[in-house]
Amino acid sequence: MKGIVFTEFMELVESKFGEDTMEDMLEAADLSSDGSYTSVGTYDHNELVKMVEELSKITKVDVPDLIKAFGNHLGVVFYTKFTTFFEQADGTLEFLKSIDDHIHVEVAKLYPDAELPVFAYKEHEDGSFHLFYSSTRGFSDLAHGLIEATSGYYKESFSIEREDSIEGSTHKTHFVLTPS
Repeated sequence: MKGIVFTEFMELVESKFGEDTMEDMLEAADLSSDGSYTSVGTYDHNELVKMVEELSKITKVDVPDLIKAFGNHLGVVFYTKFTTFFEQADGTLEFLKSIDDHIHVEVAKLYPDAELPVFAYKEHEDGSFHLFYSSTRGFSDLAHGLIEATSGYYKESFSIEREDSIEGSTHKTHFVLTPS
């Protein structure tokens, strides 16, 4: 997993819970990297999982809620640092449609070793938008937070329903976005 995810997680933890909580989380997680990350490095995603689990124990906030909140935070970081991708779309749904065919293509050029989730979509006649997430890492809650942050960027509102499943080692989530 790319280092920007780790560095931004550390920033979120420090800003929301304080430096002492971050230090306690890192000590309890007992990471092989010792919690030292660069934004351009590549790291084992299990280290992020360990940190979130330890943060959950310390803060008493459920793991899915922490990961979703991190997705919201990361979405703001992405539209601040990678504005061009957001400016190229007219709204949330157009942006979500561009993830695999445009954004992930560009990310893969910059980071050929990046393991990216797969997104597909289908629009229904009833006005709902169906987004399908697939990844061996199982960060559906992160994707959910990113979707919320994206709709916030475009000042659009959606109700988001989801159904999670696992097929072998692949985590799949079917998101249904309905304008609200």
